[in-house]
Amino acid sequence: MYKFVFFVPADHLEPVKEAVFASGAGRIGDYEHCCFQSKGEGQFRPLEGAQPHIGKVGDIEKVVEYRVELVCTDDLIKAAVAAMKLAHPYEEPAYDVWQLADI
Repeated sequence: MYKFVFFVPADHLEPVKEAVFASGAGRIGDYEHCCFQSKGEGQFRPLEGAQPHIGKVGDIEKVVEYRVELVCTDDLIKAAVAAMKLAHPYEEPAYDVWQLADI
């Protein structure tokens, strides 16, 4: 089992979550579409060669984003990450994947 966490701008929150859920991620027992989300502020500065969805090359940009956390089985984690990347508006979405211990 894995914990999958990604950050997404507020205006793309639901479409990106739906893409990840469609991959099969976010299931806990007899429940699906399970996640926790928290609102915050992301910051980045696009470098030369970037094609930012938001902001301009060389300028620091601050954006209202959501941190979305969910679980995913071993056999679906690669598909879940791929679905998030495909649906996400950023060139380089920020995300983490942790393998969970079975205690």
